[in-house]
Formats: sequence, C-alpha cells, structure tokens
Amino acid sequence: MRVGVLTGGGDCPGLNAVIRGIVRKGVQEYGYDFIGFRDGWRGPLEGDTVPLDIPAVRGILPRGGTILGSSRTNPIKAENGIRRVKENLAKYEVDALIAIGGEDTLGVATTLADEYGIACVGVPKTIDNDLAATDYTFGFDTAVNIATEAIDRLHTTAESHMRVLVVEVMGRHAGWIALHSGLAGGANVILIPEQRFDVDQVCAWVESRFKIRYAPIVVVAEGAMPKDGDMVLKDGTLDSFGHVRLSGVGEWLAKEIEKRTGKEARTTVLGHIQRGGTPSAFDRWLATRFGLHAIEAVRDGDFGKMVALRGTDIVRVPLAAATSHIKTVDPKLYAEAGVFFG
Repeated sequence: MRVGVLTGGGDCPGLNAVIRGIVRKGVQEYGYDFIGFRDGWRGPLEGDTVPLDIPAVRGILPRGGTILGSSRTNPIKAENGIRRVKENLAKYEVDALIAIGGEDTLGVATTLADEYGIACVGVPKTIDNDLAATDYTFGFDTAVNIATEAIDRLHTTAESHMRVLVVEVMGRHAGWIALHSGLAGGANVILIPEQRFDVDQVCAWVESRFKIRYAPIVVVAEGAMPKDGDMVLKDGTLDSFGHVRLSGVGEWLAKEIEKRTGKEARTTVLGHIQRGGTPSAFDRWLATRFGLHAIEAVRDGDFGKMVALRGTDIVRVPLAAATSHIKTVDPKLYAEAGVFFG
C-alpha cells in the first residue's frame, strides 16, 4: 500500500511529530510506502510530491513547522480541482491519504471522502483548539505556554511603569488560548470571541487594579468584539476558504482604555510567535499518538474518520462530525475566570 500525507492550513508545533509517527509505524510494522504532498492541498492538486521514508523523518520530532510545507489552498474552489486531485492520486498510485490540519483542511478531506469516495483519514491540528469531537488538538498546548510566558514577562514591565498592557493572542472564533493563557498568566481581564465585551466595564476593571497599585494586564483574543462594534480587521481580503485577516483589536482597545481612563496603555501582539518554534512535551506526545493511530485507521480501512483525544484515549470519529461545528468556550468555563477580573 502507498499512503499520501499532507499538512494544510496554518503551521503549528507538532506537525513533524505526526509525520514521524505515521511513517515509522507504517514502514516498520506494515511495510507501507509513503509519499508526501507539498504545501497542503496544493500538493495533490498540482502533483507536487516529496519522498517520505524513515531517513526523511529522522530528527524531526522536536522541530516546529512542517517538513512538507503548508498552505491554505482549497482544491474544491480551484478549476477542475476535484478531478485534478483524483488524477494525481491515481498517477502516484496513492491508496490512502492522511490529511493533517484544522477545520478547513479537514473540511476538504470530508468532502473528498463522503462525496467522492477518496480514502481519507484526518488528524486534528490547530493552535486554536476549536475542532469538535476531540478534547485537545496538538499545537494548542505550545501556543498557551508561549502566551503565558509572554504575559509573565509583561507583568514586570507593566508594574515598573504603571501602564496598562494589552496582549492580543490568536483565536478567530474561539477563545481557548486567551482563556488558558490569561488564567495561567494572572491576567486581570480576559476577552474572548464567544462573549462581546463592554469597553466601559473593561475600563472599570483597569481602574480598580490601579487603585491597589498594580498595573493591569488585559488579554484579548483577535476575534473578540465590543458590544457596540464589529470585529476589527487587518484588511478586507479573503483567503481561499473565505476568511478575512484579523488583528488590530488589541491596538484599538488600548487606545479606548487610554482615552477613557487617562492611563497609558500599550499593546503586544503575539501573532505568529504562538505558532512557531519547538513543540511542548505534551504536543509531541499527543501528535505522535495521533500519527500512530492514523496509520492504524488506514490499515483497518476505516476511512472518512479522524483520530481524536477523549480523556487519555485516542478514538476515531467521523470526519463530518469533527468539522460540523466549531468547539467554543463554554460560558460556565469563562465565568470561572471572572473572579480574577479587576
């Protein structure tokens, strides 16, 4: 059997660990051949491949990014996209395809598996942790650790100058990174996309912090929105999956806080720092297990499925169920953090 592997969407720590787990077990235990497709769905769309064997995956466990490259290519929207993908899979004699990615990448895999009969297995990857049907996605733990360390460092400079520091983290539709890093880092305000925020209330929390001679840290997800406004966009352009580019809510909020309270406010946008670098031990462990179980699903012929973490077990769930909706922060979970606001 020949198995194709691709990594799509935004890169994140742990992608290489998945690839390594797939190839090591597939070659050593099942005698499979592997072929890597470059740059996500662009690879099978354009027939761009790279050899994938045990020597190719040596030493990649601690490396961030992906040795296969990634992109936000959507073959469904490309001219004759589905036909071209099927022709290239046949050309390279690919019997099964493992797609490693988030909502968009796995959404394509769902369409190919359910509507066109292509043998696909999915592996959940996103630092946002917003994929349904899995407790955690790899990449999330590393992103939270990076954001938490940044918040820890910002506390001391904020208190030295008695400034408000606004930290903007990633999170388009779900505030998992903001909630986890904000709580772990001792933030005084945490703002997430799931609940619109009142700027006046944020300012009240900020001022209450200054009353006890501590400088406030405000953590805001990039997709968070004020009650009387809209999402702040970097520009109006869309990617091939119809997503606009976010970023700017942190800077906007800092200006509002400064204007309404008279306190100096500065912004730190963590951006792609959260996605880069060495994966955490947890993400290496989870990504490796996902890879091992993904190739088991291929061996069993259990296609149209995604491997998922449930507790400490790896299970298989239908791709359609995993991509049917976004996993957002439960209001009760967010309310728990409210005791530390202000």
